[in-house]
Amino acid sequence: MGEFTSDAAEALTVAEAICGPLKLEEISDRRGSAVWKASGPRGVVGIKLGAGEAAEVTAREASVLDQIPGYTVTAGRFDGGVWYVTPWLVGPSTWDVFRPVRKGTGGRDEALEAAVALCRAVADLHRAGWVHGDLQPQHGIHTEGGVRLLDFAWSRHVGITPWRTFGGTMVHLTAPELAARILDGPQPVNTTRPADVYALAGTLWTCITGEWPLDYEAGGVDKDAPVEEKLRAIARRAVPMSTVMPWPSLQARLRYVLLAGPDDRPSAAELKMLVEAVSG
Repeated sequence: MGEFTSDAAEALTVAEAICGPLKLEEISDRRGSAVWKASGPRGVVGIKLGAGEAAEVTAREASVLDQIPGYTVTAGRFDGGVWYVTPWLVGPSTWDVFRPVRKGTGGRDEALEAAVALCRAVADLHRAGWVHGDLQPQHGIHTEGGVRLLDFAWSRHVGITPWRTFGGTMVHLTAPELAARILDGPQPVNTTRPADVYALAGTLWTCITGEWPLDYEAGGVDKDAPVEEKLRAIARRAVPMSTVMPWPSLQARLRYVLLAGPDDRPSAAELKMLVEAVSG
């Protein structure tokens, strides 16, 4: 979007009422969805604009934020799109916390604490009756008050499917049973807590190694292959797991989760306990 669209001026009015005179910083802009950081003397908020096909996704995410305890959101519509304003979450992502681990410069105690906190946040979400649907290394923010999750566009309350066709999840973190359903239907696909736990374990693996947990090359799958080809290989469990194991005591537990079928995977709360038992 480049410059903030004047059609969504109401979003700026809401942000300015919270923060005072604003300084805007564009954070991302892709596939019709743009995120801005709006800073002022009284606070900082995030503004998300969704246009075109992204409008429905943005509206859906605002609706989820409005229902989950601990989140506040103000939303509205502009010509051709949807906006929402929500408090800016201050803190590093899980990916950021694990940076020293990936560099081999230490930081394991802090990383373990962060891993436990991320598992706890997902467990709390599940306990409240929700499925996230798109957990990734950047989607947990470690604030002073605990981990807060981001990107709820594909989240759903159990028993409700608020979309017509499911298009969420990072392909590399998609559980095999979910990949099969995405490919072969029927749509809409119901995301599940076990699929969230698969993505949670894969997220932690990726934060440790800097690589996805599946070794596409060893499975004969081109790393640049179309998403559908990757999904089909994942659904058939035709892609072996990576053998990169810089932190065996933690990765062995994550490996167990990633290889287990949906009925045999631990819950997010159980994974938290498995991680807590790891020594740095």
